Amino acid sequence: MPEQPIVFAYLDEPPFCWPVADGTAQGCDVELVAAAFRMLGITEFEQQLTTFAELLPGLASGQWTVTTPLFVTTERRLLVDFSRPVWALADGLLVRSVDRGRLTGYRAIAAAGARLVVVGGQVQEQAGLAAGIAQERMIRVATQEEAVAAIRKRQADAYASVAMAHRGYLARQPDAELAVVDVPTGESIPAAGAFAFGKQRAVLRARFDAALESLIGSDWHRAMMARHGFLAGEY
Repeated sequence: MPEQPIVFAYLDEPPFCWPVADGTAQGCDVELVAAAFRMLGITEFEQQLTTFAELLPGLASGQWTVTTPLFVTTERRLLVDFSRPVWALADGLLVRSVDRGRLTGYRAIAAAGARLVVVGGQVQEQAGLAAGIAQERMIRVATQEEAVAAIRKRQADAYASVAMAHRGYLARQPDAELAVVDVPTGESIPAAGAFAFGKQRAVLRARFDAALESLIGSDWHRAMMARHGFLAGEY
């Protein structure tokens, strides 16, 4: 029986991952997963661009082997297994520049009756609801591009994700009319993210974790993460 191919599923969300013209992916998560696989003697693996809504169901059903890191939650652990954490990041808001002094966090959005756009299923949706943003002021989309478009078209007032994702987006597509706001401490604390594996790949995940232990914190890793804009306390 032929060996099952290794498939890495990722999102278009710089600086973590993004597709390039030749059909491959780039980003800090891509570099880290490739380095870990090389340590295991795996020099080739497939890369599959997908949406957040398809990410974990595809993993659980065996469509792919491992996904780009995402926040570790109790609910997600019921579906998949996680590697050791590879980063810890706080939330941020992407807003129109004229609103950066007004929409300073989830509570400010709730108080203003403003509209928050999120990628459906991501943890920022629950953070916004917990801060008092009304369900009818919450807009759910499938991708980062759709969320940014909602801000530009004034269909929403703020887009919630990790601040690093917003900065990565603006680094690739600078726009003076957009600004990043760090969600205040107390409304968002840095949370751990990790690669996710299907529960049927426990042996590979354990070997992958051992490789990560050797890589994370190494000179190569620190230089790579700095090149993608991360600070020392974020990984």
